[in-house]
Amino acid sequence: MSTRQNKVSKQIQKDIADILLHHRDDMAHGKMLTVTNVRITPDLGIAKIYISVFPSAGSNEYIQLLNERRNMFRNELGRKLRHQLKKVPEINFYLDDSLDYIDHIDNLLKE
Repeated sequence: MSTRQNKVSKQIQKDIADILLHHRDDMAHGKMLTVTNVRITPDLGIAKIYISVFPSAGSNEYIQLLNERRNMFRNELGRKLRHQLKKVPEINFYLDDSLDYIDHIDNLLKE
């Protein structure tokens, strides 16, 4: 990953976290969301945004809801990045289930 990709992905991670915080009451309904990672293509055209949802029950439906509203999020992201990027990347949300996996491994080790 180039330095430019790294800087842009960190900025997108910060800005998407702010946007999700702003919309949490009408979308999250008592869930804690964390933007764990953003991966961006070398041409800065597509950003994959990984979200961790706690509690994890119903997290796939929440990721689906985020993807249904991705144009709204991209529009808000564009307002935040308008002085830094010429073109706002397409965004896609993915579930980061690494915490569930760690919890599963921990439970197996305790048995």
